[in-house]
Amino acid sequence: MSKQQLEVLGQDGDCCAGVSEAPLDDERAAELAKVFKALGDPVRLRLLSMIASQGEGGEVCVCELTPAFDLSQPTISHHLKLLRQAGLIDCERRGTWVYYWVLPPALDRLAAFLTTPTAAEAPARAGLRAAEALG
Repeated sequence: MSKQQLEVLGQDGDCCAGVSEAPLDDERAAELAKVFKALGDPVRLRLLSMIASQGEGGEVCVCELTPAFDLSQPTISHHLKLLRQAGLIDCERRGTWVYYWVLPPALDRLAAFLTTPTAAEAPARAGLRAAEALG
């Protein structure tokens, strides 16, 4: 099986600008804040990790997630709901169980936002800024 990079279509360049590339507008800041708020809880981080570790196309039943925590099922469901509302995961009910999977494009956009220039690009940018300052 070969691994290929897939391009996410239907997005303009501004929506995916990194944190060090351009200031955020109000709308994008609100979107990202919702995601970061969802990730700002240790239980939700663990849930996302458990779901994402199932691999590409993998899914996990809520019945497998709940025993990993010393929390009630409704509390786990609430945390999963917040991850879904943030657009990080999705789910499907099958009979009495709900199965969850990660949404890779959402994680890719978040990773792209947090990515800063590589070490090789940083000196070139610093030189360009110095040249612009001199004038």
